[in-house]
Amino acid sequence: MIYLDNSATTLIKPKNVISAVNEALIHYSANPGRSGHSASIRCALKIEETREKLVKHFGLSLPQNVIFTANCTTALNMAIFGYLKKGDHVIATENEHNSVLRPLEALKKEGIIDYDIAFQSSPIGISLEDIKPLIRKNTAMIITNHISNVNGAKANIKEIGQFCKQNNILYLVDSAQSCGHEHINMEEDGINLLAFAGHKGFYAPLAIGGLLINTEKPIKPLLYGGTGTNSLELFQPSSLPERLESGTISSPLILGLNAGVDFVTEHFDEIKYKLDDLTTYLNFELDKLGFQVYTEPENANGVIAFNIEDIDSSEIATILNEKYGICVRGGYHCAPLKHKALKTLGQGAVRVSLSYFNTFSDIQRLIMALKNMKNKVFKIKN
Repeated sequence: MIYLDNSATTLIKPKNVISAVNEALIHYSANPGRSGHSASIRCALKIEETREKLVKHFGLSLPQNVIFTANCTTALNMAIFGYLKKGDHVIATENEHNSVLRPLEALKKEGIIDYDIAFQSSPIGISLEDIKPLIRKNTAMIITNHISNVNGAKANIKEIGQFCKQNNILYLVDSAQSCGHEHINMEEDGINLLAFAGHKGFYAPLAIGGLLINTEKPIKPLLYGGTGTNSLELFQPSSLPERLESGTISSPLILGLNAGVDFVTEHFDEIKYKLDDLTTYLNFELDKLGFQVYTEPENANGVIAFNIEDIDSSEIATILNEKYGICVRGGYHCAPLKHKALKTLGQGAVRVSLSYFNTFSDIQRLIMALKNMKNKVFKIKN
């Protein structure tokens, strides 16, 4: 099997991640921060170590501002519902995932906020110039997907972030498709809120993500409950991370993330260069085959979208899986506005998404399979 659906989740995990999860299940399964005994304290210290690694990786200053969540969707919802209030205006983009669009639409239908969508004037990605015309006096938050999960379009987060910083607008970045292979420095880039998916770019287990907070503005919790602190009080703690981490957090998954951050830190340049090389090579070969490719050559970020003639993208994905043992994704990728912008609402798009563990041989086998499929389509049509 060749696995090319890494935008959904990475399948192959580094050995140190697997070892870390196994060790956590054996030695670090006490409830961190809930008891004063040595097993609980030992586990809590490993959790704190993970926060410190993430702070260093993302250019944040306070480890307590790293909030662990079940996934990137939860982190995005936490930021959106936690900071927006009645009368606020939000700007999002055509590249956003439904984990951004659906919360915004829900708040709009409740009469709490209004929002506008910025569309790319450049095929490469969203820029500040796409956003500026939509600014209002009550614009409270700008949300951008760093790299599109559909076609790899890349937002200019530093340019947008600096503008937000100068104008006192909260900037929320969805880094699900960029964390682990793109340089992000929250302080330098002017990012207030960063949502990440550990099971993608950090090669961690499924169901671990996080929200990093770089603002002193108070946040309303998404969940309320036990935090291990102030247990006699009926109100939620005000300090982070306890304010946003109600209930038991998953130590095995967090320690897997800990190891994943180590792996990425050690191999960061190799990962980035390899994704660039493989993406560029595949883009070139798809273009040679005459397919409709929706990913710009400049956006060599490990994500490529294409279609073959007018064949439904899900049908292509099914054939690749069943006949050639190649796993890609067809359909709409939970990003309806992106498909509308790409004019692919009728058939979706075939998405190939890469990881450090993919090889040139994987891409060559995909290309051979697609050549065979193209020949059959040509024969049928003629």
